[in-house]
Amino acid sequence: MAQTFYKYQGTGNDFIIIDNRLLKFDKNNTKHITGLCDRRFGIGADGLILLENHDELDFKMIYFNADGNESSMCGNGGRCITAFAKQLGIIEKTTSFEAIDGIHDAVIEDDMVSLQMQNVANVLVTKGGLFLDTGSPHHVQIEHRVDHLNVDKLGAEIRFSGLYGEAGSNVNFVEQLDDTTFKMRTYERGVEAETLSCGTGVTAAAIAMYHSNKSSEENITIKTKGGNLNVSFKKTDNGFENIWLTGKATFVFKGELS
Repeated sequence: MAQTFYKYQGTGNDFIIIDNRLLKFDKNNTKHITGLCDRRFGIGADGLILLENHDELDFKMIYFNADGNESSMCGNGGRCITAFAKQLGIIEKTTSFEAIDGIHDAVIEDDMVSLQMQNVANVLVTKGGLFLDTGSPHHVQIEHRVDHLNVDKLGAEIRFSGLYGEAGSNVNFVEQLDDTTFKMRTYERGVEAETLSCGTGVTAAAIAMYHSNKSSEENITIKTKGGNLNVSFKKTDNGFENIWLTGKATFVFKGELS
């Protein structure tokens, strides 16, 4: 039986999204998911997202990286599934849903989606940069000219260096433009390459720049290859709270899997 899929992108971070409320998609078929995400032999995407029913909230989000494995939180994916839920008529302008890292609230207005991220208690200084978990682990490294970096090479070296254990980390290279604006490029684990944008990475970079006194503001704009994202937060005695990731989430097309 054919199954309808939807393609969404959030600042160039693109996803295959499937309405799996009837639980017909095989979540254990890693090879199938990898094939769908393949840009030459499949639909092509940075990841695949399933929308499923939830007993108490609006829906549940299940996210797979392009390597076919279920992954940690994806911020742009969370914004895109919010737009998808609106397209399905599940929500209107606000939602609460469950992802792998817990419950998220979101607000949608036209194609702009604001997603509340989990609180961040700790920012650690590591070799060459900072490390924090924004639903996914992120190494954040300050550079002067990110446009000239070989992100695939440098990102892979850090990701597989053993610095963050066997699981590794996503890697972000950040360049300061002014007090509230930064440019960033990201190497994503699971994709094992540079992506045009990364929502949890942008969130991590904004907090890391504030933590390292590169910015004095709690509202920061990050420019990625795929577009701009805004991160707002509140610094408290417990770390960083009330964190919101805001940017466009756009429906691209839909089709059928045979």
